[in-house]
Amino acid sequence: MDVEVFAGLLSDEGQTLLAEVREVAPGQELAAATRLRQRYAPELVAAALTQHRLRSRAEAKFGPREAHTWYFTPDGLEQATRAGVAGHRARRFHRLGVRSAVDLGCGIGADAVALARAGIRVLAVDRDPLTCAVARANAAALGVAERVEVRCADVTEVATDGFDAVFADPARRTGRGRVFDPEAYSPPLSWAVETARAAPLAALKVAPGIPHEAVPDEAEAEWVSWQGDVKEAVLWFTGAHPGGGPGAVRATLLPAGDTLTGQGLPDPEAGPVGRYLYEPDGAVVRAHLVAELAARLAGRLIDPTIAYVTTDAPHPTPFATGYEITDVLPFNVKRLRALLRERGVGVVTVKKRGSAVEPEELRRKLKLDPKAARGSCTVFLTRVAGAPSMLLGQPLPRAGADGLPA
Repeated sequence: MDVEVFAGLLSDEGQTLLAEVREVAPGQELAAATRLRQRYAPELVAAALTQHRLRSRAEAKFGPREAHTWYFTPDGLEQATRAGVAGHRARRFHRLGVRSAVDLGCGIGADAVALARAGIRVLAVDRDPLTCAVARANAAALGVAERVEVRCADVTEVATDGFDAVFADPARRTGRGRVFDPEAYSPPLSWAVETARAAPLAALKVAPGIPHEAVPDEAEAEWVSWQGDVKEAVLWFTGAHPGGGPGAVRATLLPAGDTLTGQGLPDPEAGPVGRYLYEPDGAVVRAHLVAELAARLAGRLIDPTIAYVTTDAPHPTPFATGYEITDVLPFNVKRLRALLRERGVGVVTVKKRGSAVEPEELRRKLKLDPKAARGSCTVFLTRVAGAPSMLLGQPLPRAGADGLPA
């Protein structure tokens, strides 16, 4: 799809076509395309059907209702920030007093729209003409066009002075896949950091796997998860602004917004497996805040190198998933299979940390019959005091921010 074809989607004819293709069910696209080409230009039909597919895929990120209001490109959808995550960041900008911001590398405009919805005036910049056209259309479709200016330009050539804040989202993908070296971002992280340093306030979106040693000393690092999946890390340059600061580390769990902050605690001690096991949220692990979690739980590690926390009493927490452990055994597939069959377990959830065994491989070897059995079990493949081990248990009720079951 080029800019001209996309403009056709925004016309009255294109809008009528988009409304028609929304009724096309999966598997019926070929027949629908043949039928629609009798009344519309083939390239417009192809663009509308592609948009329909992308909007259906976007429901996970933008919600089933709003996803069908947005416009997407395949790369734009892949790289777009989830609506809930973008909203979290926009609200923090607003709390910090930001009223105007430059969004460098805006893509299809997910962050720009979130910032505008928070009442912030946005200059959204991207170098690709089609991406800019899509971002501009999204600002209009979401009702924030008066607060979003989209500029097609190289982000490294855009002046950011005069704005309260800078938000930068360097591209972390190439035609060959994900980029893990921060200096291979486009533009490089070093450029983004220098741009952030020159701004009154800034936030840089980076990959959640960024090495901690790559985080500048003056930045706060925030790792963000959505329903347990780590989505991004953000480097905040807040200067003298409250709510953060140089060297701070935090893990934020969305959509609830629970935040765990670093206290500089030493690594927790390891000890015997207690009755309860806690699996930290991925953002907590990425932020290196397992020690802070263990302190909250009055817990210990099951092994010095494994991020599982164990306790003798239950301690509900939003920062980890808890399990009641029934068995701690040396790793042995035959013994595990016999035990599960003896207990009538037909469905197992396999989790691993510090084990070379793949969950799917273990499930095949167990040869359980979910139809003949009635129970379920969670099996942890891990190490306890350095030894390959199996832990069996059942999940505890999930806790909310107040520490009570959600």
